[in-house]
Amino acid sequence: MSDTICWTHIGDLHLDEADDWAGLTRLKTAVDQINHAAEGIDFVFLPGDNANHGTVEQYERLIEALAPLERPWRIIPGDHDFEPGDLGNYNAAIPAENRPEAETIAGFRCLFLDIISPGAGGPDFRVTMHHRNRLAEELSRAEAAGQVPLVFMHAYPGDLAADGDTIARAFADARVAFVDTGHTHYNELLNDGRVIYGATRSTAQIEEDDGRPGFAIVCVHGRVPSWRFRRLDAPWPHVQIVSPCDVRLVTRPADTHQVPRPGMVTIIARVLGATGAAILEARVDGTAPVPMTCGSDGLWRVEVRVDGAGIHGIEVTCGDGRDRIDILVRDAKNIPKRRLLAGAGTEAHSIGAWPIAGIDGFQLGPNKNGGPPDA
Repeated sequence: MSDTICWTHIGDLHLDEADDWAGLTRLKTAVDQINHAAEGIDFVFLPGDNANHGTVEQYERLIEALAPLERPWRIIPGDHDFEPGDLGNYNAAIPAENRPEAETIAGFRCLFLDIISPGAGGPDFRVTMHHRNRLAEELSRAEAAGQVPLVFMHAYPGDLAADGDTIARAFADARVAFVDTGHTHYNELLNDGRVIYGATRSTAQIEEDDGRPGFAIVCVHGRVPSWRFRRLDAPWPHVQIVSPCDVRLVTRPADTHQVPRPGMVTIIARVLGATGAAILEARVDGTAPVPMTCGSDGLWRVEVRVDGAGIHGIEVTCGDGRDRIDILVRDAKNIPKRRLLAGAGTEAHSIGAWPIAGIDGFQLGPNKNGGPPDA
């Protein structure tokens, strides 16, 4: 299988003529931005609430805006797509190849769940027996094939009206590396100790960050996830460290790619949208920069010495592009113990604010009405 997958997540569009098509204008800008860095992106994900009222015209505008996109795109429905009472307009407008239930992309098994149509409308999120059976089947197939599973759904399992804990535990048991969601309207990451969940702010209906739109860039390298939000007006290039794991996102502490041992550590990064010859450098704890080398897979690598147990800062730069993570280093006798799985797939496990990733730690949106995660 491929070692790395990278996708962009354009948050809930809520396309609507009532706001002078604000989401549509921003979508077109996002398409232009993604095309600028298309070579390093495997696909684009739209997480539901695509058309604010699920009308034919709103879907026509969506398809027209996506036409120039140079990368494949995949889409799932949200509760606003179900506003007419069914997904008839959605299914008629969206080509079948753009809304699969499951697909292998870059060697990873990607599962796209419909949690909308089984409900009664509004945020009544449910999973049918068909989808539960299909989920179990696909997770088993991924394990048999040695594939890392990824899940795409409109909301967290904790938002399901029924069986949320069962679904989240199925993700944990199958060692799902990342679950990508919409619905929240704000940027957020959860770590329940087994699975990382990500949510990206809405494109049209934004209350956080002074209403600045953008999209998330998500990478999974092996089983190491990385997530960064990128504003639409951010300069290029975009730098993202994909390995080792930031301490906030550790789910497998015995894995040396997530919790390295003292000594030599391999830093791996991806750069998107660079013009001309890219030059990447890595630093450990603010020491002198070390040049990185680009491999045939397009990833940049360097081995650095990281001595001493504890937290160490890793920074990678390319021109004005910069990324930084904090890694936890432990020897083999002192790796962290995994906590019991409780409240799986719920916002109780929010990692809180993470400024460099674009997360301010407040739940500013219509679903939570603002406030810190522990409020």
